[in-house]
Amino acid sequence: MSRLTHISAPAGVSPATQYTHVVMGTGRFVAISGQLPLDKEGNLVGEGDPAAQARQVFDNLWHCLVAAGGSFRDVVKLTYFVTDMAYMPAIRSARDTYLDPARLPAASAVQVSALVSPQCLMEIEAYAVL
Repeated sequence: MSRLTHISAPAGVSPATQYTHVVMGTGRFVAISGQLPLDKEGNLVGEGDPAAQARQVFDNLWHCLVAAGGSFRDVVKLTYFVTDMAYMPAIRSARDTYLDPARLPAASAVQVSALVSPQCLMEIEAYAVL
């Protein structure tokens, strides 16, 4: 497992509350493609329900991390693509069941006009260092 250093308030930058500004680690880099709210059969989970979709996306991320030999402790960066920023509280709630809220990874959130499927409200990608 990698050793990660979290810097939430670098000198000269406003402190972060929902993410960490800088996460440094040594080890093997893993990039996980954006995950959609699809179950293992490819069926949409939670149509119109951002909380259900967020839970499914984080479950998919967990499976991807395990396949790489890692866990959410190894995540250094999350990127959220959402069709409406109003979904961020549901995403944060799901995130906080998988990640330690005191040691959050770096993060970016981007509102997009559409995702690959119009029923998908979000897509989340992750970078990890194992």
